[in-house]
Amino acid sequence: MALIGRLNCLQVVKHTNFGLYLDGGADGEILLPNRYIPKDTPSEVDDWLNVFVYLDSDDKLIATTEKPKVQVGEFASLKVLEINSIGIFLDWGLSKDLLLPYSEEKRPLQAGEYVVVHVYLDKHTRRITATARLDRYLDNSPSAYQAGQAVELLVAEPTEMGFKAIINNQHWGLIHKNEVFKFVRVGMREQGYIKEVRRDGKISLSLQPVGAQASDALHDKILGLLRDKQGVLMISDKSAPEAISALFGVSKGNFKKAIGALYKQGLIVIADDRITLV
Repeated sequence: MALIGRLNCLQVVKHTNFGLYLDGGADGEILLPNRYIPKDTPSEVDDWLNVFVYLDSDDKLIATTEKPKVQVGEFASLKVLEINSIGIFLDWGLSKDLLLPYSEEKRPLQAGEYVVVHVYLDKHTRRITATARLDRYLDNSPSAYQAGQAVELLVAEPTEMGFKAIINNQHWGLIHKNEVFKFVRVGMREQGYIKEVRRDGKISLSLQPVGAQASDALHDKILGLLRDKQGVLMISDKSAPEAISALFGVSKGNFKKAIGALYKQGLIVIADDRITLV
């Protein structure tokens, strides 16, 4: 049985003038139209093809070799292409646009802007549908994350405290303002780190490694770069946060702690505009 809204590996069962038919198991044969057949790889009966399966305008299963930006069960930031009486249509990388019904809109949208959505399969129509109401699709059960663990983040919305982000396509987390040391916008995908899992289950996030291992790694990175640059780096604790982030990928606060520790160890000298290896 083919999975609607997901990538499938299906076997070619026959050729026709208008495309290939693939074995969809209990769903029967699924058409892969000629325009989606790979030109550089001849496809013969019994070959296997990686295809995405969805419903066409006549509610019939159809396959494509186009790769969508998001599959059923996932979250993504997508561009609004058109708004009409039917609903809001999003660009998800396929020829047929993705529908966001008005009932699933969280705030008024305009053509050209981006919106973070979850993609699901409508139980009644079997149509692939988007929703901006994310809470119902995120796991509220206790998480098993550990402090310092690296995770994948999708920045979903700004708040007074910072940015809410989706962790590993499963849980809500919060990047506090004091952890935002570089440009962040809704829709960005970033590697992040678990800073704390609170007793109430809420998760605090960091955009940089945390803990003693992170400190040691930053010390080594600073010393290594100093050696590569003949013992002098034109950056210091008075440098702009953006310059520090661009060079070391950390906040100014963590950089200041690191060079302060190296200074106390007698390994570097700190000036207003530079640090020098002893």
